[in-house]
Amino acid sequence: MTLTSGTTDDTVAPAAPVLSATNLVKHFPVRSKGLLRRKIGDIHAVCDISLELGSNETLALVGESGCGKSTTARLLLGLIPVTSGSVHYQGRDLTTLSRQQMRPLRAELQIVFQDPFASLDPRMTIFEIIAEPLRVHNRFADGGRQRVRDLMETVGLNPEHRNRYPHEFSGGQRQRIGVARALALNPRVLILDEPVSALDVSIQAGVINMLEDLQEELHLSYLFVSHDLSVVRHIADRVAVMYLGRIVETGTVNEIFTGASHPYTQALISAIPLPDPRKERARQRVLLTGDVPSPSAPPSGCRFRTRCPKFANELSDGERELCSTEQPQLHTDHDGPTMAACHYAGPSRAVQIPLQREGD
Repeated sequence: MTLTSGTTDDTVAPAAPVLSATNLVKHFPVRSKGLLRRKIGDIHAVCDISLELGSNETLALVGESGCGKSTTARLLLGLIPVTSGSVHYQGRDLTTLSRQQMRPLRAELQIVFQDPFASLDPRMTIFEIIAEPLRVHNRFADGGRQRVRDLMETVGLNPEHRNRYPHEFSGGQRQRIGVARALALNPRVLILDEPVSALDVSIQAGVINMLEDLQEELHLSYLFVSHDLSVVRHIADRVAVMYLGRIVETGTVNEIFTGASHPYTQALISAIPLPDPRKERARQRVLLTGDVPSPSAPPSGCRFRTRCPKFANELSDGERELCSTEQPQLHTDHDGPTMAACHYAGPSRAVQIPLQREGD
């Protein structure tokens, strides 16, 4: 977290977060078929999420598909209403604002979507796509044309191609167009929803490097949504790991990769391929069995227990009873540097995981 000195003594107080969520909950109703379509249940997409994003910081939200990462991102932006909880941006509770009150804040909170082709209107030229936010917020008349050209150069595109259409660009170029559009209104926070997952590995590096350069140049804060920890380790400052709607572990990138304490995080890290074939063949993995439970009927107690290798192989009957009945909360009183939502967080007694980065 960014630190700032504002006290008269030698203490250093933490800076207030730019964007934060407290006890965020989102349930989607499940309705019966037929004309009446009565409500018969709920999908527990996001359950009691709390997080903070600091100034000029990159917070990665990591987890398997369907764990609630993208839903959390949309809740933070107010694109979908919350079931309960609050979202604060620079001290203002966004969940209490009307659409009219929220409108001026849209310029400061922008999103880059996963699929660059689906998020761009194929009937509009690149110039029109990037200029659209300026027109919507009545800023185009004040140097809008030059602003579009400058944005294209900033993200590595040729301004001479401004009259081309999205289908005339590669996937990496289309993602750069999406970033340019998001930057048009000089935002302070960018939500990056799987921004490189649809790109080839060789293209991912170029986009990641561009995002890092933009953050340093424009002083941006990123919420980086991803399922790929090998990408996250290169761009994030802190990591929050999600499983079935809940955050199960948080920490800095170094803490997560060198001392993960939750079995789910350990499994994700052990799945990262190593560049050395001999080390890759020799190491042991943390293997998860079974399918992810339905978010409409999550397990009691710890939601991860049905797939947890520690629960299956290492715990006593009494310890399993606690996991089955009581939902663990994020805590630090375990043998590890991170905050983990696990009753028995710590290094696995069954296997050793090569958590260190290559070259450390």
